[in-house]
Amino acid sequence: MKKTTIIALAGLMLSATVMAQKTNPADSLMNAMNKDTGSERVTIFKSSRMVLLQSTEMIKKNNLNFLVIHRFGDFAGKSGGGQTYFGLDAVNDVYLGLEYGISDNFNIDIGRSTIGGLADLELKYAVLHQTTNGGSPIAITLIGEGGVRPYRTFNSFSDRLSYFGQAIFARKFGPAFSMQLAPAYVRNNTPMPAVTGAPSSFFALAGTARFKISNRAGLIIDYAKNFSDFAKNNSDWSDPLGVGFEIETGGHVFTMNVTNARAVNEINYLSAGQGMAFGRGQYRLGFTISRMFDFNGGHKKKDKE
Repeated sequence: MKKTTIIALAGLMLSATVMAQKTNPADSLMNAMNKDTGSERVTIFKSSRMVLLQSTEMIKKNNLNFLVIHRFGDFAGKSGGGQTYFGLDAVNDVYLGLEYGISDNFNIDIGRSTIGGLADLELKYAVLHQTTNGGSPIAITLIGEGGVRPYRTFNSFSDRLSYFGQAIFARKFGPAFSMQLAPAYVRNNTPMPAVTGAPSSFFALAGTARFKISNRAGLIIDYAKNFSDFAKNNSDWSDPLGVGFEIETGGHVFTMNVTNARAVNEINYLSAGQGMAFGRGQYRLGFTISRMFDFNGGHKKKDKE
């Protein structure tokens, strides 16, 4: 029996020059997400999305976060290299999503992935926030998601459905380092991938570490482990791993990343991650753009005349 996954996180020395940004109205939008209106809540991450995983951060009430997440083709190997400009000519997955704050602690998200045409509806609830006074040393957030694959041939509508549940436990250990662990459960009514031995359901564990580089930039490492026998006994299986460089530029959070995962959605990359090996050049460049819109009316221009 293989041992439980070790989330190994190594500190990396990185020198970077980040262009100074002038404060503008868009800054205040990101600040509305990243700073608590109360005085004791700790902001652990810059964004609701890391490289692979979601974070414990929530979209504030009446704010809307528009997401574009992109995975290019293989960087090297038989499907990559110069013939595809190292994957830039190919597309593995594109995710378009919206995250809306029903309240500061309750979000509803919708999205759609290219892979399998998977459309998802998600509810995200912040159970607990880390606080500066030590009242709570960690943050806990729950995620429940349902997905449907609308275009492939299935025997029934129920066969099209998938489910994802996750609990995220996060902590900011200091000004420069934050970390989260996230056990998860995945259920596909039709086993994915469609090969012999693929399970209908399985457990997974994921972890994220963020190292602060400057007030607007950070280095992110994401890793996830599928605990099914199918993954354990499949020699072509590689667990999803991603490394990203995150920059906040006013109203945007932009993350450039390298990952072996083809898919963006958790259901897809946890269910069918086999055959993704860094050693064979099967890693991909990608990016995440997060753009916040504030519908609280706090930035309306004064009426003229």
